[in-house]
Formats: sequence, structure tokens, C-alpha cells
Amino acid sequence: MPQGNPKELILVLGGARSGKSSWALKYVEEIYQSYVFLATARVRDEEMAERVKLHKNSRGPKWNLLEEPLEVPGTIRAKCGSYDCVLVDCLTIWLSNVMLEKGDEKVMTYGKALLEALASRPQAIILVSNEVGMGIVPEHALGRRFRDYAGFMNQEVAKLADKVVFMVAGLPMFLKGGPDSPSLTNP
Repeated sequence: MPQGNPKELILVLGGARSGKSSWALKYVEEIYQSYVFLATARVRDEEMAERVKLHKNSRGPKWNLLEEPLEVPGTIRAKCGSYDCVLVDCLTIWLSNVMLEKGDEKVMTYGKALLEALASRPQAIILVSNEVGMGIVPEHALGRRFRDYAGFMNQEVAKLADKVVFMVAGLPMFLKGGPDSPSLTNP
């Protein structure tokens, strides 16, 4: 089994249904021995409940689960130290939670805390995030602010990252770093 860098930081970007989460799950399972899935979504309706159920079913029995919609940096620091790898899915849902529940004025504070937690990590962390800046300009101000914050957040995380993977149609494109295993480049 290939061994990943014990403290690597990987950002996995892509659009909706691009294969981001599937690739990240496969990568972690192939490279690491112990891991935790840090879920950021809040279940607010039946459709989201079904999405979460399908997502849970896609993970195997070795996966541990932490659910934290807001305090991701603190959770990484306080609850994830015993794992070889933490998979955070997803940063853009976390960002929307911060914006809607804490307000725009807290986005920078939470973002800085995230970057500090990532920089001082004791283990590998894989972050899944949506690339939302390649489409049309959102009609509403909230959507435009979200798109801008997500773009800035992805840029800052990418600067820290050892690898940045961009997923398109289920295929990984390595923007920074490269694959640890040939099987990670083919679906």
C-alpha cells in the first residue's frame, strides 16, 4: 500500500457532481490506515437528508464520522488528533453555514482560524471544496458574496496545500503536486 505524507494537505476542487468526494474517499482509503470524515452539512429538509444518507452509504465501515457545521478549525484541533487523516467535506457548505449563521463579518475570522488549524495540523487533511467561480455571475448579492468568499478561501487553502486536484467529469487533474498511486488517476 502506498504511504502518503503523514502531514500532507490536499485540496480537491470541482463543480457539482464532478467526482470530488468519490476521489477523496478513494485516496484516503488507499493511502491511510485510520481516518475520519468531518461532515459540514446541516440537514434542513428531506432532499438534503437523502443526500446525506447516500453520502454515508458511499463510505465503508472503516470510516469514523464527525459532524460539525461551524467549528471546523476547533474540531480539527480538538477531536481529530488520533487519526492519520481527516477528510473535510465540504468547505463551501461550511462557508455558507458561517455566512448564514454568523454573518459576513465573521467570514474572515473563521477563515483565518481554518488556515491556522491547517498550518499546524498533526496529520494529513484532505479538503473538498466546490469551484463556484466558473459559471454565471449570481443574480443576488448574497450569491455574489458567497462566490467571492469561496474563491478567496480556495486560493488561500491552495497556497498552503501540498496538492491541489481539480475534478472534471470524474477525472482528476493535478494542479499542484501529483498522484501517489497510478490508480488515483484513473476512475
